[in-house]
Amino acid sequence: MKFLARYGIDTYMLLLILTVCLGAVLPVSGVAADVLSTITYCAVALLFFLYGVRLNSSEVIEGMTNWRLQGASFAATFVFLPVLGILIATILSPVLGEPLTIGILFLSILPSTINSSIAFTGMAGGNVSGAICSASMSNLIGVVLTPALAALVLHQGGVSISADAVVKIATQILLPFVLGQILRRWLAPFVLRHKPLTLFVDRGSILLIVYSAFSAGTVAGIWGAIPPLTLVILFAVILGYLVITMRGVILLGRLTLRNERDRAALFFCGSTKSLASGLPIALALFPAEMVSTTVLPLMMYHLTQLFICAVISQRMAARSRAA
Repeated sequence: MKFLARYGIDTYMLLLILTVCLGAVLPVSGVAADVLSTITYCAVALLFFLYGVRLNSSEVIEGMTNWRLQGASFAATFVFLPVLGILIATILSPVLGEPLTIGILFLSILPSTINSSIAFTGMAGGNVSGAICSASMSNLIGVVLTPALAALVLHQGGVSISADAVVKIATQILLPFVLGQILRRWLAPFVLRHKPLTLFVDRGSILLIVYSAFSAGTVAGIWGAIPPLTLVILFAVILGYLVITMRGVILLGRLTLRNERDRAALFFCGSTKSLASGLPIALALFPAEMVSTTVLPLMMYHLTQLFICAVISQRMAARSRAA
């Protein structure tokens, strides 16, 4: 275990790997998938309720008014990543083919992931209140901006998005967080005395998301829809895209932000892409027969980012404790 720990692989990372394998080997479908979706939904809501209980209101207000962090996060999500995605898709279109090229373009214009980016920020000792505001605003804006960018970048016509996505963000993320803030006066002493509870919810929610994502991909059959060599090439492209993205976001943080807590929040919010938001938007934008291949780059990016962010968050936390 000590050998693995040198490379950021601890018990949590091993659980993450086992969860991926479980989703690939024993996926759930039908009623079981619906039950898993409900459990995951509740776990995420509990995660943000506990964040609301833990955070001082002054920290929340500071997060909303931190225009440097919010501006940098918006620029990373909706300017830097789309431009980089367009460049990569243009160069590699002859190799990947049209469906996967469209998938990379679609990936590039999605909003940030909410729950995992905030959980990783918390685990890394970053600015959680700023991350909550940044990730939530990214998804609220993304509901409108992503279809608009898709219409521009992908030349799609008649794009429309249901208000359900906005309602879900409000009920699953913002409402529990506000409720936690309201009840903080009475619950904070208990929650702060039982920190393993919040750690369990943080990591447990991420494991649920990973299992749900891999399980859904396996059931949909997207792993067998493309030749193995093309999958290998696509994974290399996605990994390169993610590495360049993370390097770019780190540089952006150094240029625009003044402290490490804000830079950690920017890193996890600005370099990640949301599978939870991306799948419904893909279903709304593309014909049914295109969806499986279109979301494959997103699936690869999302799952790869979880592994890399898990390792980086552990190392950031260790640095923070040592400082």
